[in-house]
Amino acid sequence: MKTKICIRTFLSTLIVLTFLLPAWSQVVVERSKDKVIISGTPYYIHIVKKGETAYSISKAYAITVEELIKENPPAVYGLNEGQALRIPVREVSENTQQQQTTPRTRRDEVKYIYHKLQPGETVYFLAKSYGVSENEIISSNPGIDITKLPVGAEIAVPKREFMTDRQEFAVQDSDHIFHKVVRGESLASIAEKYGLSVRELRKENRNIRFPQVGDYIRIPVVKAVQPIVNVAPAADTVKAVVEQPVVLWQRPSGYTPVRNLKGSFDVAVLLPFYLRENAVRTDIDSSKIVKGKPAYKIINRSEEWIYPRTIGFIEMYEGILLAVDTLRTLGMDVNLHVYDIKSDTLELTRLINRGNLAEMDLIIGPVYSHNLSIMASYADSLGIPVVSPVPLFNNTALINNPNLFVANSSIEVPQNTIAKKVSEYYDKNFVFIHADSAGVDPDVKTFKEKIINELSNRLPFEEIKFKEFLYYSRSAFDNDSINRLEHALSSKTDNIIIIASEEGPVISETLQEIHGLSRKFPVKVFGYPSLRGLENLEPKFIFDLDILIYSPYWIDYSRRDVKKFNDDFRQKFLTEPSELSYSWLGYDVAYYFLSGLAIHGKDFISHPEIHNPDLLETEFDFRRKSINDGFENQKLFPIRYTKDYEVKLETETSPGQ
Repeated sequence: MKTKICIRTFLSTLIVLTFLLPAWSQVVVERSKDKVIISGTPYYIHIVKKGETAYSISKAYAITVEELIKENPPAVYGLNEGQALRIPVREVSENTQQQQTTPRTRRDEVKYIYHKLQPGETVYFLAKSYGVSENEIISSNPGIDITKLPVGAEIAVPKREFMTDRQEFAVQDSDHIFHKVVRGESLASIAEKYGLSVRELRKENRNIRFPQVGDYIRIPVVKAVQPIVNVAPAADTVKAVVEQPVVLWQRPSGYTPVRNLKGSFDVAVLLPFYLRENAVRTDIDSSKIVKGKPAYKIINRSEEWIYPRTIGFIEMYEGILLAVDTLRTLGMDVNLHVYDIKSDTLELTRLINRGNLAEMDLIIGPVYSHNLSIMASYADSLGIPVVSPVPLFNNTALINNPNLFVANSSIEVPQNTIAKKVSEYYDKNFVFIHADSAGVDPDVKTFKEKIINELSNRLPFEEIKFKEFLYYSRSAFDNDSINRLEHALSSKTDNIIIIASEEGPVISETLQEIHGLSRKFPVKVFGYPSLRGLENLEPKFIFDLDILIYSPYWIDYSRRDVKKFNDDFRQKFLTEPSELSYSWLGYDVAYYFLSGLAIHGKDFISHPEIHNPDLLETEFDFRRKSINDGFENQKLFPIRYTKDYEVKLETETSPGQ
């Protein structure tokens, strides 16, 4: 051991002497003017000339020999003429060349993003990309001429400040003020302070039973009663239409028994089966190249081939068939009338004009919004209920169509549910992610307003921590982007992340990034129901994040009726439906509406809440905004993807239920 220590000491002494002995015969070192930024630190690039030593070079650049060796490890073995050295920038007087002791600039990832220059990038480009000014970038890189930096050099870019914890919102609630609870206060003492009853205070603060220190209590502001001035209406004044309130009948406490059904019912099924496209049984193969040109060959399609866009609707029709079989065994007589109705309106118009649908008791479809509006308007005049079985882009077709039922709710329903749920975390850090860079998507704006409105019921606007985060693909800004999610998260409190997008790439990339950041930041993630059926996404990103998803369907495969459906489906169609198959919904829609009509008659059409049969994958909870509008299903199941890789139905009650 002593021998090894002596050898190391000898080598260290030899290295030092190697640098120091030539000091008395050194040539004058000329400082380089070429600078680069490497990992956020500015350096000179010095080319070693004949006679220059580590000592003379370090002295010229106002650094120590140890610093030079640390930045250039091969220098420990000596310098060679023409060797390139990187020298940390120091402030040195050009006249005196005296050594300064200014500490080296350190990499600071809290304040800066370090961007590697790409071909053609300028300070102006970086300023626009990162949302900062050109002067801010220049001042963050002192002593460096950015315009002369080579490709690959790193530029320090100051991080843009996201929305502050306290921000101003456009909409303010003038009907209420907030009282922050201090030690010793109770609902009774707060009510007395503001001249209210405890009952009035509880009505405004249903989420708070026993106020804790720091909680916010909503205090209603009593408005002055304005005098009513009676003005005689003009002779030609049109009488105002008074909107009648929606009256709900009592909903059954349990499942509605479905047995001993009577009556005969005609049902029209209007789905896009694409019969013409399926009739084409040949294809053109151009994969073979002959003499540099594709050789076209006609090939016959296999007997099993089905036009891809048909498959989902065939499965829905198969589910309808099984429901009809079940209802027939219970005594009902059902006649199905099936039509191939795609997106064009011509075929639907012809069908209506021929009177084929006039005697129907129920119409399922069509699936496209413009056709659905035409169908609903026509059926309303005949009192025929029309069911939209698939999700729509929006629910405008419901307006003034009281006999229309949207079985698979529009995006507004999960928006309402999620907004109410996340408001339970009102004092946390909210990050609202979307891809609407142009600011033209009404769904994004509406969703944001719903969340802020729900939060404003819990605490004052100025206390809401809400950060809007615009998604950009990694291919556009990579990991150096200001748009990294990390910059919007808080390490001091939980982060409530809402993904306001149904686009696969947005959800996939965002979840991957959140998954990586979840090791450093506490996060809870919420998204639209489409997140559940997302393809090409590793399951671990959903399970590891313990995500709660509000979904319109939930299938318990241990139930006897679900097992029977699978068995019947297998026997009749020689396959089994997947969890995302439309066959489940087809069965539930046909079973629900036909049994409702058979049991309750016409009352069922105007009050569907009186019917609650046991279905396979959903529970219909139809509501409407006004008595003149149609119904939309409000039911969503809270489904938890646990870290144990289990999918569980939460025991909570969905907000609004």
